[in-house]
Amino acid sequence: MHVILASGSPRRRELLTMLGVNFSVRPSHADETVSPGVGPADAVLELARRKARAVWGRLDAAERREAIVVAADTVVALDGDILGKPRDADHALAMLKRLRGRAHRVYTGLCVRTADAEEVAFAETEVHMRDRDDAWLERYVATGEPMDKAGAYAIQGYGSLLVASIAGDYYNVVGLPLGLLDEMFTRMGLELTPLRPLT
Repeated sequence: MHVILASGSPRRRELLTMLGVNFSVRPSHADETVSPGVGPADAVLELARRKARAVWGRLDAAERREAIVVAADTVVALDGDILGKPRDADHALAMLKRLRGRAHRVYTGLCVRTADAEEVAFAETEVHMRDRDDAWLERYVATGEPMDKAGAYAIQGYGSLLVASIAGDYYNVVGLPLGLLDEMFTRMGLELTPLRPLT
């Protein structure tokens, strides 16, 4: 079996590499819009499923026999609003001003698809943000780091200096909840990564 990551996210690639997973990358290029009024959990489930199916649809018959497609989608939710990736620097700054000094929730939907089955699930983590001033937030946006991140921050980068605490899976906030992914693999009779002696 061969894992195909249906994402161009370098963070997701790094996490699978950290576990020693052999995988290839095929971004889905799927439409990431959701209908108005859809809640964050339902949104990430729908988008993860859509991404997995987009990649699955491009595989030939031979590839499908061996493929395990893994797709993910992450959003930030605050006050009932879904905060995706910022459109530009001004939008990123506005997001960060909304988030500062408050708690929000991060949702990541996962879809794992094989020739025999498809499973979807999501993880949820609460993140408490520090109350950084406007000047700090402006400098952070100027680094460019927020521009391709849900909620306009990266907890694994400079954005770690925005975070006071989290309740839940750290890797969910990065964009790939590894514990949940392992549970899904196990339920499907798959092995995410064989444990080997450390060298």
